[in-house]
Amino acid sequence: MPSATPILEADRLVKVFGDSTALEGLSFTVAEGETLGLLGVNGAGKTTAMNLLLGLTTPTSGTVRIFGMDLWKHRIKILRQVNFSSAYTSLPSNLLVWQNLAVFARLYRVPHPKQRIDELLEVLDITQLRNSVTGRLSAGESTRVNLAKALLNKPRLLLLDEPTASLDPDIADRVRKLLRRLQTETGLSVLYTSHNMRDIEEVCDRMIFLHGGKVLAEGTPDEVKTRFNQASLEDFFIGVARGEIEAIGIQ
Repeated sequence: MPSATPILEADRLVKVFGDSTALEGLSFTVAEGETLGLLGVNGAGKTTAMNLLLGLTTPTSGTVRIFGMDLWKHRIKILRQVNFSSAYTSLPSNLLVWQNLAVFARLYRVPHPKQRIDELLEVLDITQLRNSVTGRLSAGESTRVNLAKALLNKPRLLLLDEPTASLDPDIADRVRKLLRRLQTETGLSVLYTSHNMRDIEEVCDRMIFLHGGKVLAEGTPDEVKTRFNQASLEDFFIGVARGEIEAIGIQ
């Protein structure tokens, strides 16, 4: 069970780009050992939020605290205990898989890197890709190698952007089960974005749904479905995307 102690605290985040406001007072927490789903239609503010939480950009206003520390004052110390994976980012294409992982293991000062790399390749069922050229991998293979990279330093907080995109149903199911097992065994905290509602229902303890840079709904997947009188999260998502569901005072 997740602890009540917040490992990540976002407080009234605002991000303005010129005349456009990407985030408008976004506040949420991720508890230690919790997986929080971050949902929203395209343009809702998910990518902006992720970039802020990784310290890649600064907010117009608001604060982020991770492990009890201000992100922009202690960014390097914090990010040594954080990692990130996205289906839409690529590792250097000319290196072999093990070489890419070895580079990141060194950057993160991973002890016994070869052992850790071999362990993750086995867990993710990609040992056979160890000596493959990264740029020649399929989309699904690349996703799993990126996930191996994200787990190298045994992060306390993991940010995942569409981690099961491009995976076939069997491998996607294995990834979901792996994340749940890691959460149970290590107390890993995860912020998880996905357009796959099965991911959210199977992996996430709680979810927030962004719309127009604000939180439209927050709670467990079942609570959100009940509150908006929807049979499934997919119906809820489609309803928001089509303008059929609007905020009803969710706090």
